[in-house]
Amino acid sequence: MDHRDEQEFAEYFAAKRDSVRRTAYMLCGDWHRADDLAQTAFVALHRRWRKIRDRAATDAYLRTTLVRAAIDESRRPWRRERQAEQLPEPPDVDDALADRVATREDLLAGLRKVPSRQRAVLVLRYFEGLDVAGVARVLGCSEGNVKSQTARGLANLREALGEEVDTRG
Repeated sequence: MDHRDEQEFAEYFAAKRDSVRRTAYMLCGDWHRADDLAQTAFVALHRRWRKIRDRAATDAYLRTTLVRAAIDESRRPWRRERQAEQLPEPPDVDDALADRVATREDLLAGLRKVPSRQRAVLVLRYFEGLDVAGVARVLGCSEGNVKSQTARGLANLREALGEEVDTRG
């Protein structure tokens, strides 16, 4: 677009942006989405600005673009939500779940204190369920190395956690 077209579009935008935004709000009921819809409509209008011969039809073109954008937006899967007068009650927090989360956080913090090679062996053995030979293949080392790294890693993890680490479960 040349400078004159840009100037005309800027003047049109300044004159119409508030009314288009209000119309968009009426279509969707949310000011943030209304801003997005208005922007979508104005961007589409800007792309076609030079091709519009009848400037009197610009309002109709913009309105049609806005409505189509609102319809397209409402068809998107993440927009298929319903508004409710009251929020649902939060689920009861299970004490066992809270204990598991605390234990998991403690375990992750303890694993961060274990040297990386030992941590890799522990994760592969006890979380991924690989046997000694499988860990050796993954890490490209001997089975003896895996066994010694496992023993050292468990010792470091016990020290980091300050309690007994159960490796049977």
